[in-house]
Amino acid sequence: MTLKFHLNPVGAMCLLLTSTLSLAAPQVTSLTSLKVGSEVAPAVGSRAIQAPGVSPLAEEIADYALSTYGEQTIAALSTLLPYKTIETEGMTPLTHPEFIGFKAQLKTLSESLGLDYSDRGYVVLIGLGEAEDKLGVITHGDVQPADASFWQQDPFVLDRESQPGYLIGRGTEDDKGPIVTAMYAMKAIKDKGVALNRRIELLVYLAEESDWAPLKAFLTEFTPADINITIDAEYPVVTAEKGWSEIRLTIPKMPKTPKMPKDGKAASGASASLDRFSGGAFDSQVPQQAVAKISGLDNKTIAALKEKASNQQGMKYQFTQEGEAISITALGKSTHSSTPEAGINAVTHLAELLRGIRFARSEASLTAEFIQQMVGLGLYGEQFGDIAYQDDFMGPMTLAATLVKPNEQGTEIVLNLRRPVGKTPSQLDLETHKALEGWQAQHQVALTGVETYWGEPKLMDKAPHLQTLLSVFGHFTDTPSPKPVAIGGSTNSKLFPNALSFGPAMPGVEYTGHSEHEFITEAQFMLNLQMYTAAFVELAASTEQLSEHAKQETKTGAQRTSD
Repeated sequence: MTLKFHLNPVGAMCLLLTSTLSLAAPQVTSLTSLKVGSEVAPAVGSRAIQAPGVSPLAEEIADYALSTYGEQTIAALSTLLPYKTIETEGMTPLTHPEFIGFKAQLKTLSESLGLDYSDRGYVVLIGLGEAEDKLGVITHGDVQPADASFWQQDPFVLDRESQPGYLIGRGTEDDKGPIVTAMYAMKAIKDKGVALNRRIELLVYLAEESDWAPLKAFLTEFTPADINITIDAEYPVVTAEKGWSEIRLTIPKMPKTPKMPKDGKAASGASASLDRFSGGAFDSQVPQQAVAKISGLDNKTIAALKEKASNQQGMKYQFTQEGEAISITALGKSTHSSTPEAGINAVTHLAELLRGIRFARSEASLTAEFIQQMVGLGLYGEQFGDIAYQDDFMGPMTLAATLVKPNEQGTEIVLNLRRPVGKTPSQLDLETHKALEGWQAQHQVALTGVETYWGEPKLMDKAPHLQTLLSVFGHFTDTPSPKPVAIGGSTNSKLFPNALSFGPAMPGVEYTGHSEHEFITEAQFMLNLQMYTAAFVELAASTEQLSEHAKQETKTGAQRTSD
C-alpha cells in the first residue's frame, strides 16, 4: 500500500494529468503543451508557495532538455516498444531475438546521443563521463506479457491516438519510458558540457520481471555506484519497499463429476456441476479476466446470477450458453499486484458471484471455495488465518489471487503477497501452513505442490542523496515539504547500495505497469525528463561548476534589478 500525501495546486494538476479516472482525453490534450517546470503556465499555477529549490544550473539544463528533446524522447520510445522483451521458456536475453534486437536498438540510440554503450549479457550499461565515482541509474528492459484483446491498439506499438495526450503501450511506464528519458537527460547534460564529478551510468537489466539471479551474479564481479537511483516506481522518493512474496498450491485432480440427471439433482443433493474455474495471466498482475463453466443450472438460478452480477461494482459479465452448459466470463480491471486496491480482481469477484450455489464436489468447485473462503474480496489476507498484519510506515501486507490455472496435476492457485517489516518468514510460513491445514481438514482434501516464498522488505532511508531528490521533486511540482513514501512494489534497488526509487509515477496515482492499459501521459513524461535531468546534474556535476553557475546567476539577477 502506497502512502499518500497532499500536493499543492501544481502537484495536484500533475496527479490529474496522470489519471484516466480524473480527466477525459480531450482535457488532457489541452494541457499537454504546458511546461510543467520553472515557467509554469498561468492555467496550471505559479510558485506562490516556497518549495525546495534546485541549483540554477540544474534548472537551466532541465529546461533545455524539455525544450530541445521532448518530442525526440517520445520518438525514441516508439523505437523500443516493438521489441517483445518478454520472458520465454527455453530462451534467455542472450539468445532471444527480441532481446537481441532491443539491445541493438539501444546501442544505436546510445551512439546517436554520444553516450558509451557496453553489452554485458543480461545487463546493458549506458554511460556519460569518465570519473571514477559514479551515479547509478537502475532500470530494466524486459516487460510483462500483454493480451492484445484488451487493448485498443497493438500493445507493442506506441499508441498516441486512442487517448490524445497519452503514451499507451507495454513498457511506456515500466520501464522503457524511463530508459529513454534518462538517456535524453544525459544527452542534454552532454550538450551543455557539464563537468562531472561522477560518471552517470544507466544500468538496464533484462530479466527484472522474472529472474534476479543473473543480476546478483553480475554484481559479484561488477562494482556498482555508491549512490543509485531506481526509476521504476514512484515519486517523491521511495525509501521503503515491501518484500515480493508468494503462496503457491494446487487443488488436486478429482474423479470426473457424473453428468447431472435431468431432474437437476445429483446424489449429493447438489444442483449443478462447476466444470471449470480459471483466471489470471501472470503472477504479478491482478487478473482482468476469469471464466467459469457450469452444467445443470436451472433458468431461475441463471437469472439470479445475472441479477447478482449486475450489482458487482466495476465488473462486467458475459453469459454464454454452450449446449447444456453455461460459460460465465468475468471482466474486471487489471493492475500491478503490489497495488491490488487499484484494480478489480476478476477471479475473486467471479468466485463471490458463485457463492451460495451448491455444486457437486469437483476440482473446480473446491477451487472456487478456496478463493471464497481464504481470499474473498479482501486485499490484505483478512480471511487467510492469522497472516494479516501491517507496519506504520510500510502499511499492510497485501494478498492477491493472481493466477488460477488448470493443469495436468489439478488447478494451480498463485497468491501474490507484498509484506512489510513486522513478521519473520518463519512466522509467516507457520501461519500459512496452519491456515491451509485447517482448510484441508474442513474439505477433506490434500493440497499438492504447496510452496511459499517470503521476499525481504527493505528500508532505505539513510541514503545521502535523499534530500536532493526530494528537493528536485518539490521544486518541479511546487510541493513545499515532500516526504518519502513506501511502496508494495519490489524493485532492483534492493540489490544496490544507497539506492532510492525516483518516479516515474506520481504519488497517489495508479501505477499502470503490468496492467492491460499501460500508459504514461505526455505531460508526466515531459515532467520526468525535467526532473531526471535536474537530479543527474545535482548529483553528478562538479561542485565547482554548480557554485560558479550559481554566482553568475546571482550576478545576472542583481544586474537586472539595478537596470
